[in-house]
Amino acid sequence: MMKIPGPPPLDGLRRRISRYRQEASAGGKSDFVRETFCLSRPEARAKAREWFDEFPKAAYWTEVESWRQVEGDRIEFTMRRLPSAD
Repeated sequence: MMKIPGPPPLDGLRRRISRYRQEASAGGKSDFVRETFCLSRPEARAKAREWFDEFPKAAYWTEVESWRQVEGDRIEFTMRRLPSAD
């Protein structure tokens, strides 16, 4: 009977992850441009739409990175995009 090989060694992947985490904790710069807003619900929708219109998702990887509802009807959210389209 043929022996089934085990999983491949993950040493290289572990080293890359460790190096990435060290660079990030040492203040490594992110490739994304982020901006946080705290606006009323209609203004928040308009601001997000403005970002998607100005920086199309396909070219800039634009997205709402995080959001939460704060007191009243206000939304705090962070928009993220690449600095330039290639």
